[in-house]
Amino acid sequence: MNIYSGMLAAYMAALVGMVVVGVLMYLVTAFFMSKLFAKAGVQGTWRAWVPVYNFMVFFKLGDLSPWLVLYCFGGAILLSWAGIGFLFSLALFLGGGVAAYRIGMKLGKEPGFVAFWLIAPVWLGIMGYSKEPWNTAVAPAQWAGNAFIADRTVWDGVPVQTSNAVPPVLDGPAPGSPAV
Repeated sequence: MNIYSGMLAAYMAALVGMVVVGVLMYLVTAFFMSKLFAKAGVQGTWRAWVPVYNFMVFFKLGDLSPWLVLYCFGGAILLSWAGIGFLFSLALFLGGGVAAYRIGMKLGKEPGFVAFWLIAPVWLGIMGYSKEPWNTAVAPAQWAGNAFIADRTVWDGVPVQTSNAVPPVLDGPAPGSPAV
């Protein structure tokens, strides 16, 4: 047995180990995410088990546009050849942190709990098994009127955050304003 076959065997063992750990992490994350979705009133916890879509629902619960997830995944894949795809992966992680912060607010958690987002399965487990109920009375996010990151998507079975965006005036002056 030469040195190359030994290196190949070690490489294959490491690869199999990483795949096993990755699958286990996905299963744990999806399980905890299904608990969080049930608490938030999402109908059908199957949504937590569908890759990419589960993050879209997570962003929606965090008052961010779920389409940001697809933008980030697409950018990471399409621009990885140029060496800047990691920026989109970083944007996805930071967006997840913002969504985690908003979800934590809806569960009555202190802002510091978002630090657990660095280890997402731990954060999801804490939120999914916390005793606090989902609070729909949390004020809408400051970006609710922003066209790019605000959530305006409506999916059956997924709760919608009310918006504090001011609707545009289509015809004439606003009620109560002086005539021009």
